[in-house]
Amino acid sequence: MREDGAMSNRLAHETSPYLLQHADNPVDWWPWSPEAFAEARERGVPVLLSVGYSSCHWCHVMAHESFEDELAAAYMNEHFVNIKVDREERPDVDAVYMEAVQAATGQGGWPMTVFLTPDAEPFYFGTYFPPEPRHGMPSFMEVLEGVRTAWVGRPEEVNEVAQRIVRDLAGRQLDYGKAGTPGPEELAGALLRLTREYDAVRGGFGGAPKFPPSMVLEFLLRHHARTGGEGALQMAADTCEAMARGGIYDQLGGGFARYSVDREWVVPHFEKMLYDNALLCRVYAHLWRATGSDLARRVALETADFMVRELRTSEGGFASALDADSEDPQSGEHVEGAYYAWTPAQLAEVLGADDAALAAAYFGVTDEGTFEHGKSVLQLPQDGPVVDAGVIDGIRRRLLAARAERPAPGRDDKVVAAWNGLAIAALAECGAYFERPDLIERATEAADLLVRVHMDGRARLARTSKDGRVGANAGVLEDYGDVAEGFLALAAVTGEGVWLEFAGFLVDLVLDRFTAEDGSLYDTAHDAERLIRRPQDPTDTAAPSGWTAAAGALLSYAAHTGSEAHRTAAERALGVVHALGPRVPRFIGHGLAVAEALLDGPREVAVVGHPEDPALAALHRAALLGTAPGAVVAAGLPRAADGSGGEFPLLDERTLVHDLPTAYVCRHFVCARPTTDPVELAGQLGAVRP
Repeated sequence: MREDGAMSNRLAHETSPYLLQHADNPVDWWPWSPEAFAEARERGVPVLLSVGYSSCHWCHVMAHESFEDELAAAYMNEHFVNIKVDREERPDVDAVYMEAVQAATGQGGWPMTVFLTPDAEPFYFGTYFPPEPRHGMPSFMEVLEGVRTAWVGRPEEVNEVAQRIVRDLAGRQLDYGKAGTPGPEELAGALLRLTREYDAVRGGFGGAPKFPPSMVLEFLLRHHARTGGEGALQMAADTCEAMARGGIYDQLGGGFARYSVDREWVVPHFEKMLYDNALLCRVYAHLWRATGSDLARRVALETADFMVRELRTSEGGFASALDADSEDPQSGEHVEGAYYAWTPAQLAEVLGADDAALAAAYFGVTDEGTFEHGKSVLQLPQDGPVVDAGVIDGIRRRLLAARAERPAPGRDDKVVAAWNGLAIAALAECGAYFERPDLIERATEAADLLVRVHMDGRARLARTSKDGRVGANAGVLEDYGDVAEGFLALAAVTGEGVWLEFAGFLVDLVLDRFTAEDGSLYDTAHDAERLIRRPQDPTDTAAPSGWTAAAGALLSYAAHTGSEAHRTAAERALGVVHALGPRVPRFIGHGLAVAEALLDGPREVAVVGHPEDPALAALHRAALLGTAPGAVVAAGLPRAADGSGGEFPLLDERTLVHDLPTAYVCRHFVCARPTTDPVELAGQLGAVRP
């Protein structure tokens, strides 16, 4: 409500923190709904669609400059129906119109500003618009006035443009169903292309801005495990070290920022996203599993602890993000990085002169600053001093305590199903690898929340929840794929077959509701809301594409159950990797990782024995630490003749050798010799040499 008592807009009862941030704007915002478009038709005005998310820096800037401005808002209210969308709640809406923006302008990003007809057809596009003309960009008011003039004065032209755009988008239908299953040649080609694009000096791929290549790193680790190729492992290890030493990694509190604005990983865009941290936590854990790296172990655990400490909600799930911006205690303004950056004087205030000088050298804090206004982002420079670990731990604790007194960045408390699936997998595996049962408990609690709140009686997923209240939007393909992956990882770690059952419900729905006749996958279900185009994107963004996430879950479920239908569906879906892997490997890294599992089997590991037997625990741990790509693990009692016990199909008809816990490793319908020895089991799950 505004001070005059009038309803400012219709967002006050939404579950999205991003929409709630705009509930008091003078703009008469609508959520995405049929009623909004009906209003536009009745009034004969176009729709202004604004898409963003709560931790988006430039979304906040445009909101402050334009959406909080009374004059701009009045013009918007008079001449448009204004719809605000949280891209994290409605990735389908975001994907469809972002594709149009990128096709028309050659670039995209958020905030995304799109003008639509009342039939939801786009005809003019942009991202951020400033309040006055700047750097060749028109002002937001100029854009509004121009669109209004065209709508009133040239309606036929506007409709012709809108219809042409919709036709062009419809013509982009993907046809990868006959591409064939990716084989060793395609994966070798992808590795060669990555090698050419690799930044051998700084790690990672490409130039600035530089994003964490999480899915590509997973592919490189799996490729090394399957082939023994040292080049793949070296690229992964060097990139992980460069990121962990850079400012993109929080050297005090753990966890990764969204991306680096430079090629050297020095200055991050400071927002922290759940999906980045879940993916990177798992990558560093897998790097440790492959190499024993102390750095990888430390970063994996610190990132896991960051997620639990700062993103876990009271209901047991994990919040979406922390903002990039927070209040600067000196200026009182909300600015990027205020919570994280330091000056030498601020170090001295907390540590005293001597320890401050040591900390500045160790963390790369300079008088000039590596960020803005003489401030520096903490790093671990390669040429820094060698300092006693206990001394540095003490300095870290004191700086972290002092930082906690600063105004904290805002948190988006929305629980997104897909991203929680990624977090469940990462925490479950970290807990198992590093003998941290508390992390497995946190993963289990998040999984329980997804089942209780996000999953209905038909196992259909809701995309989001907040404060334990389920959101209105249906889950999309990435939700089904990533949550199934999380449940499968939890089943492997805990030995609780119920998580395999829940994963089965989800992958069955992928087959029933998201799969085309040619085996390709859609991002939305067959019965989802019809948009101007049904989104279908096999390429990764900052997280795995729904297409390849679902393929991975289908493949793992087939390995667990022997289901030929699920195996065939996974192979058909991976045709897109055959087509795109050698051409654009940076953008289909997760698909390449799944393809590595397909080529390796994946191996099926059954560990039978009594759950209370320490010998079973030792075999189970050896199975989980095996590096064979995508291996599935089932542990527990074998099923008895009367059908009791045995929570996993892989355990059926498995017997104990000499009455001792026993492991069976099978691949491609052939099984290795059963073993009771964890060392022998580890050897069976190591790399396959050419």
